[in-house]
Amino acid sequence: MVVRLFMRQFQHNLIRQLKRYSKRAALKGERLESQWETVIGLEIHAQISAKSKLFSGSGTTFASPINSMVSFFDASLPGTLPVLNRRCVEAGILTALALQCRLNLVSMFDRKHYFYADLPAGYQITQQRCPLAKDGHVEYLAPDEVHRKLVLKRARLTQLQLEQDSGKSLHDVEMSHSLIDLNRAGIGLMEIITEPEFCSAVEAASFVRELQLILQVIGVCDGKMEEGSLRVDASVSVRRPSEPLGIRSEIKNLNSIRHLMRSIEFETLRQISILESGGQVLNETRAYDVETGETVSMRDKERLHDYRFMAEPNLPPLRLYTNDTVPNGVPSDQIINVDELRAMLPELPNAKRERLKKQYGLSVEHSNVFVNEPTLLECFEKIVANQNLQNVKIASNICINEVLAAVNKKNIAFSASNLSAESVGELVELVQDEVISLLTLRKILEVLLQDSSKLPKQVIEERGWHQVSNETALENICCQVIAANPKVVDDYRDGKTKVFNYLIGEVQKKLSGQSNVKAVVRIMKQKLDT
Repeated sequence: MVVRLFMRQFQHNLIRQLKRYSKRAALKGERLESQWETVIGLEIHAQISAKSKLFSGSGTTFASPINSMVSFFDASLPGTLPVLNRRCVEAGILTALALQCRLNLVSMFDRKHYFYADLPAGYQITQQRCPLAKDGHVEYLAPDEVHRKLVLKRARLTQLQLEQDSGKSLHDVEMSHSLIDLNRAGIGLMEIITEPEFCSAVEAASFVRELQLILQVIGVCDGKMEEGSLRVDASVSVRRPSEPLGIRSEIKNLNSIRHLMRSIEFETLRQISILESGGQVLNETRAYDVETGETVSMRDKERLHDYRFMAEPNLPPLRLYTNDTVPNGVPSDQIINVDELRAMLPELPNAKRERLKKQYGLSVEHSNVFVNEPTLLECFEKIVANQNLQNVKIASNICINEVLAAVNKKNIAFSASNLSAESVGELVELVQDEVISLLTLRKILEVLLQDSSKLPKQVIEERGWHQVSNETALENICCQVIAANPKVVDDYRDGKTKVFNYLIGEVQKKLSGQSNVKAVVRIMKQKLDT
């Protein structure tokens, strides 16, 4: 149940979608052969949450009127010079620290030359030779479909660099025109590059989700893929076991985890099909076509020398300091102290999972769901703080299996449901005290999601939803059900014990789901076994 909830939360149950997609591919004759291995490397471009751009004072508000946030520098007018945004540098350092990277206390900026209509200068200012940070790793949970559980994996990072974003081209097919919006041009990006060590679309998607969560927790990127503030390039190749890496194709600008998974799966099948038919995979850049679910060729893959990297002449080296190296007499706003930023890091997702497991005895699955639902976790911890520790498991089960399931069913986030910790805590108390059953709890949740101004006890009083626990009343109902179902009773006594649940269900029907199930099970067993 919990794993299914995690999958639903994990971008509309991506695992099931992958299975369906694989079946469709198999029907087309594109069978994923077991003797092939997929190797995937990722480049993630995360837009930095800042009020101004990386090298100019222009705003960064999403969906602003076209070309309304463009400075002279963004438009590359002659004579304009870049001024480095302190907030963007601090965001990059925080990210590097959160990802366990090795910071370069001196990093450099470079010009990367290529022609795009939405890149006015003809080059991008980036960090190729000496980036802000190198190495690092991310630990993430990925679903193991065979054993139906989450397993901990680790992905190594190559480097993290600061760079400019490009503008956006708007293509009018009917008029055969392309229009340029430079609002995005110059917005600060962090490019995070992984080692090529993911072996499936599920692993790659799980990693991106974890990275997205980390960036959101430390407040450096909102992670809204639908708005383009987090974009992924996936380099995919296939090989036979123990062979060197195959020729890779790079799928550009994937803006949802679902698209990331589907594009990788299709590209894997495409490359295997080519190699098994004696062909050769091209080293090229491809795009994912959402309508067809296929990747399509865009251009040959550029090589390093094609970009004609050179040092950025208008920016000095970026120097960072620690508590031990801060120069005397220099104002704090003129330097960046890495140790001060390190002290600002909040509790990170993986550390939070470990804390939840140790502090409350939660399972890996439950702790992971809570970490992915911060407002639900806040609600859970408020409830636990006001109750005895023996109620922790009940509180966790109700929060995840009942409350989260109810809001997911309505396609809303828990934070948007207006359910308060007081209401959820009262539900936990009512179930613990056997005042209501889980079936009644679900009915109460339906009411609360419609009208959050009411509390559960008020709903129970108004609708008469108290749990029936009177032993005599339950015995009478059990006797009625036994008398009305002689064949089922005979089957049970002949060893077909599965029919027992049918009899319990009949009791529940007669009492509109308000019976004390534990008491009903005990009474029914006594009646049938004597």
